[in-house]
Amino acid sequence: MTARAWAELLRVSALFTVPGDALAGAAASGRRPDRGTVLAVGASLCLYEAGMALNDWADREEDAVDRPHRPIPSGRIAPAAALAAAGALTAAGLGLAGRAGRPALAVATGLAATVWAYDLRLKHTPAGPAAMAAARGLDLLLGATATGGAGRTAGAVAPGVGAGTGAGVGAGPGPGSAGGSATAPGSASGTDPVARGSVLGALPAAGLLGAHTYAVTAVSRHEAHGGSTTAPLAALAAVAALGAAALHTRQGRREDQQPARHTGFGGQDESPRPRSPHRSPAIPARTASGLVRTALTGSYVRTAAVPLLHAALNPSPPLTQRAVGGGIRAVIPLQAALAARTGAVGTALAVMGLVPIARTLARKVSPT
Repeated sequence: MTARAWAELLRVSALFTVPGDALAGAAASGRRPDRGTVLAVGASLCLYEAGMALNDWADREEDAVDRPHRPIPSGRIAPAAALAAAGALTAAGLGLAGRAGRPALAVATGLAATVWAYDLRLKHTPAGPAAMAAARGLDLLLGATATGGAGRTAGAVAPGVGAGTGAGVGAGPGPGSAGGSATAPGSASGTDPVARGSVLGALPAAGLLGAHTYAVTAVSRHEAHGGSTTAPLAALAAVAALGAAALHTRQGRREDQQPARHTGFGGQDESPRPRSPHRSPAIPARTASGLVRTALTGSYVRTAAVPLLHAALNPSPPLTQRAVGGGIRAVIPLQAALAARTGAVGTALAVMGLVPIARTLARKVSPT
């Protein structure tokens, strides 16, 4: 069992598509990345690699026929070692998520359950692409709930509230919760309203990322034998639609909208006075943000669409595999575009910094 064999089993070149999930989730929640985001990245990496190891363990008999060069059928890694690695990585991922708060642990538990269900049961069923899409969407939501979560868990108790902590699980009982847990002020059934707001705010971005994952997974079901033109064409249409959606800002006020007028004590008008017709300093910043978002969206569409078009024109196994690889690499610019969509340009550029690393490793270890 060499390092090279483990790198192939865990598909380390695809590993760099993972951190952007948590960073895009943090941006969608409207908060800056913090210690909780770092914990979410670590948890995501562990759960992603657990899924890779479990995938090859579950497919070891099929790979012995279609992919005899893979680490398990070639004898370079024992099946028991791959299964043990999947279990250990899952436990490590849940442990890291738990340190970011109970809402993050609840999302991570759902993510881990989805990964195991996909690899062991759903992969070869019609529900397979949907399960994979759900896993990627949950990974983004993990970043949204974990960001700021550690601080909420350790926060001070409000005066007169008693033992309320505001760190309950997002949607009812879940891992790490107890039947007698206190409720947060103003919350219902132990639900943390801040964590619930983070999830709701990040749902659009999670949906877009999940839709891309669904399309790529549908194509990947034909990478061993090829022959499908429908799946690449459908994925092409999805990429075009997702690119158009990523160009629209999720939040923000139109430039021609005026602030709401309000009055102070005694009814005196306190609304801002009209400014001079000179351009506001905020306009160049918005223009720069729009240019970055457009460039990132273009990178996403180009990375995913070109190999998909080739696979649609010639659905051979090699070109289908390249289309899947392109779809995996396109996750990074999509994550960056989703972050820029909320105005987090710095986060978006940091995510794009992972592209050269992923591209270099993809030349040495296949991401599929």
